[in-house]
Amino acid sequence: MDFDAIVVGARVAGAPTAMLLARRGHRVLLLDRAAFPSDVLSTHLLHVPAMALLRQWGLHSLVAESGAPPLAGFRMDFGPFAISGPPPAVDGAAHPYCVRRTVLDKILLDAAAAAGATVRESTTVQGLLRDDTGRVVGVHGADFEARARVVVGADGLHSLVAREVGAALYDATPSATACYYTYYRGVAGPLAEIYQLGDRAVVVFPTNDDLACVFVACPAAQFHDFRADIEGNFLAAVGRVPGLADRLAAGERAERFRGTADVPNFFRTSHGPGWALVGDAGYHKDPCTASGITDAFVGATLLADAIDAGLPSDLDAALAEYQRRRDERFLPALHLTRDLASMEPPAPEMAALFATIAASPAESIRFLGAMQGSTPIPEYFAPDNIARIMSTA
Repeated sequence: MDFDAIVVGARVAGAPTAMLLARRGHRVLLLDRAAFPSDVLSTHLLHVPAMALLRQWGLHSLVAESGAPPLAGFRMDFGPFAISGPPPAVDGAAHPYCVRRTVLDKILLDAAAAAGATVRESTTVQGLLRDDTGRVVGVHGADFEARARVVVGADGLHSLVAREVGAALYDATPSATACYYTYYRGVAGPLAEIYQLGDRAVVVFPTNDDLACVFVACPAAQFHDFRADIEGNFLAAVGRVPGLADRLAAGERAERFRGTADVPNFFRTSHGPGWALVGDAGYHKDPCTASGITDAFVGATLLADAIDAGLPSDLDAALAEYQRRRDERFLPALHLTRDLASMEPPAPEMAALFATIAASPAESIRFLGAMQGSTPIPEYFAPDNIARIMSTA
């Protein structure tokens, strides 16, 4: 074999997977059709657990000093009440960051190369190579072939690797929302701001170059109407947030609108003979919790551990265990995200719980930890915990 692993897709799932494997001495080929720096649709928020992983990987300072400001915390405004505060620190990391993908992805790609991975940009994979038993043994493009003991699809929502192996969806629901975002100068504050407005959600994230990423979501059924007048509908949603419309009017829009209604929620079967999926290729959900990058980092860690453990002996069993551990970790988050994305009013008992959390700084911080993945969601929303919180209201 030419390589131990070929990773198709060099962004927030693929580059860390390649980096971690290369740091353990494996021969890794990392491929992407883009030339970096390169932008991509993304909420580009790094929750504190993602920053903790970057610290563990020796990359925290590169990201923290990349021009995006550290966020002091979150403000989640539900109208009648708001939850505000800093998320809990994780392993020495204390602040989330919202980093442009042109910046973050290049840092991760360079780290993979520095670890010893062979990196090929502007390279399009057209299909997979198989042996006589049907096992995946490599990839090919228009003018190249490369072979490896495992091929990793880190190539996003519409993964070619997933399509080639026929990876099945499960726990899947269609897109519930559509979203548009752009960037404004002179708008950012110290916090990440999330406003839940019923049939609209508005988010403001401070990011690189003194800009704020301003994001508006609507029900997927309204996507066609929304895009008939993107700017008008965008500003109408922002105008429902007291004070925010004035901030935007006083600022300056710096870039074009970007948008999509292609945000389904699912797991894909993510392992098979000679192949695995990571990141959005194997697990995708609505951007309402802005946790895609954080989840991609965690998934990359799980997969790199599995490949490293499995290559000497039983790779297929190790990849099956990777999928089991990934699903155990993320299934509650997938379900919570699906519920939040529905834009349905919370049940009365959940609304009462949120109001109680909002009234307690300690519980607000714990809730924010649950939302970012540093507090297990099932534990936080367990009936006995809910009863405890509400009994101290």
